[in-house]
Amino acid sequence: MMSTRDSTAFTHGSGPFTRGSAPFARGFAAFARGFAAEVRKGLLDLAAGWREGLIQMITFPLFYLLVVLFMGRGQLRAELLLPTLLGMVALTFIHEQVNRVFWGYLGDIQSGVLEQTYLTPLPSAARILGRQVAAVISALPTALAVLATGAVAIAVQGGRLPVDAQMIVPMAAIAVGTCGLALILCGLTLVFKRIEIITQLSVAVYAIAGGTLIPLTAMPDPVAFLSRLVVPIAPGLEAMRDILLGGHSLATLPTGWGLGWLLVQPLLIVATGVLLFAGLERLAKRRGTLGRY
Repeated sequence: MMSTRDSTAFTHGSGPFTRGSAPFARGFAAFARGFAAEVRKGLLDLAAGWREGLIQMITFPLFYLLVVLFMGRGQLRAELLLPTLLGMVALTFIHEQVNRVFWGYLGDIQSGVLEQTYLTPLPSAARILGRQVAAVISALPTALAVLATGAVAIAVQGGRLPVDAQMIVPMAAIAVGTCGLALILCGLTLVFKRIEIITQLSVAVYAIAGGTLIPLTAMPDPVAFLSRLVVPIAPGLEAMRDILLGGHSLATLPTGWGLGWLLVQPLLIVATGVLLFAGLERLAKRRGTLGRY
């Protein structure tokens, strides 16, 4: 039988089984509220900028068709539509995701909002994670518009856009890896001001050396090695092409460094992003430059 003292302790949360659970619950609740607020704010920004989103949903598919026309010497060649489509979807996704997180963070710095948020008990991890999730969701409409345009172009040429459930894995790897990249850029923004050119330049590098338009197997070995090592979309792109174009499974990917690297690389980029962001965040706090631009 439970004694009166044990019963009281259990009821009021001071027993051995509940000790420390209340602070943890409060902390988790605060984290969840902050995370949800950041996701909601990101989606509200997406809705408020619907005109910009609509323009991007038109211009990015047009850019895809122009790239195919250029590569096909003025013709929408059927053999180019699908490989280029996969590269353009990945490039569109990383462009949208990285830019939305970076410019949103920069806007908060310039307006002084970021400095005020650090005065609240909200953990910065909740803020960053919420922004990343909102950026992933916000990038989907433009990427889906490119995908739909490619599907129509392939159908007009008498083909069919293949569908394979295994594609979920490389697509998730691309999303996770680009989140890590965005963390790195946001951390740099806290300390080094006016680095917008780095964001734009990085997207150009991915377009040229990331395997989006030209497969890494057709590039010089050192370039392919570096792309597979550090570019978050490179392993996922190679896996998607192996699955849809070559008919391979995830366990038998012939190009790149296989399924193991496809799963490990985005996690390494995220870990690097978390460590760099945390270090640069501490440096910015110590310098008192969170609101300086």
